Amino acid sequence: MKLYIKNMVCSRCKIMVKTELEKVGLQPVAIELGEVEVKEVPVPSQLKQLQGSLSNLGFELIDDQKSRLIEQIKTLIIEHVHYTETQSPLKLSALLTSKLHYDYGYLSNLFSAVEGTTIEKYHIAQRIEKVKELLVYNELTLSEIAFQLGYSSVAYLSSQFKQVTGMTPSVFKTLQGSKRRNLEDI
Repeated sequence: MKLYIKNMVCSRCKIMVKTELEKVGLQPVAIELGEVEVKEVPVPSQLKQLQGSLSNLGFELIDDQKSRLIEQIKTLIIEHVHYTETQSPLKLSALLTSKLHYDYGYLSNLFSAVEGTTIEKYHIAQRIEKVKELLVYNELTLSEIAFQLGYSSVAYLSSQFKQVTGMTPSVFKTLQGSKRRNLEDI
């Protein structure tokens, strides 16, 4: 049986969720960002206990289809931006459509209605957070960062960065990344 969990955004999240599942007597078969497959169907008391312990850690069990779909969209975008070495040549809309098997118009309207922002703005926010992370590490030039994240030019990356953060990448770099945000807060 699959359980869907909101706010799972990193490998440490997977470890924390696995620990909580085991505490309530559930054995995970597979754990991915946003979803867990368990061996047996949990009884209501296990689900209630799991919901409470996950809630204390900032996670949330998702039980309706639309919320699951929103969480899958977020997870795919996070994986695409933060955990993929080279950006896919597919447009974001094509990527989401191919992975989720829904029309992009439906996904976009649902996401906007529930989240109060567009998929594109969410994607841009994730990309800017990745740029901030790479700037703080100071291992890549701005040109290399732009290439790695699939920006058409350094000028476009800089423009988008300033539009979102209110400062240029070089100003941000001098502030030593004091404006970075947690992925789950974006």
